[in-house]
This record gives sequence, structure tokens and C-alpha cells, in this order.
Amino acid sequence: MPFNLKEAEVKAALDGCAAADSFDHKKFFKACGMAGKSADDVKKAFATIDQDNSGFIEEEELKLFLQNFSASARALTDKETKAFLAAGDSDGDGKIGVDEFALMVKV
Repeated sequence: MPFNLKEAEVKAALDGCAAADSFDHKKFFKACGMAGKSADDVKKAFATIDQDNSGFIEEEELKLFLQNFSASARALTDKETKAFLAAGDSDGDGKIGVDEFALMVKV
């Protein structure tokens, strides 16, 4: 199971956003158990989601966010992706850094 999460919690979190435009990062991070993880675990998750190792999570990586938890998960819609990016991009540079990501997970 990715990021030291419990399979049942990840499944419940993915089931909770299976419909298009139903993804809410706060609900997802809480449901999958990630909100309670250590700073190190959150950094490891960030590194996995940052697939091009740029040090940032960009829009294309966010679109495929759920697939980091399950290969069969859906891609986020453009609307969800833009809302997710806007929620995490506190400095307005169009991408999410590790500190911004950690703040999102813990909210």
C-alpha cells in the first residue's frame, strides 16, 4: 500500500471521489489517513507524486494524483485539477512545492 496507508482507508477515500467532479482534497487526505502521517511520510508522498522530480507538483501530475494510490483510479477532471492546484499554490507560481503540499495534507 502506498505511503504506509491502510488499504481499506485508501479504498474508502477513492470510492468517496469515484464520480467526476467529486474530489475534495481535504476529505481525501483525511479519509485515506494521510492527514495523520508524519512530516517524513508526507515528504515521501510528495516525492512520489512529483513524478518528474522537479521539486514541484505541476498540473499534469495533479491530474493523475489518484493513480498514485491505485493504478485503476480515475484521472481528475480539469475542474478538479485546477481547484486542487489553486488550493495548494499559496505563492501563486502555478505549482505546489513540498511545504505547500504539507500544509494541504494537514488541513
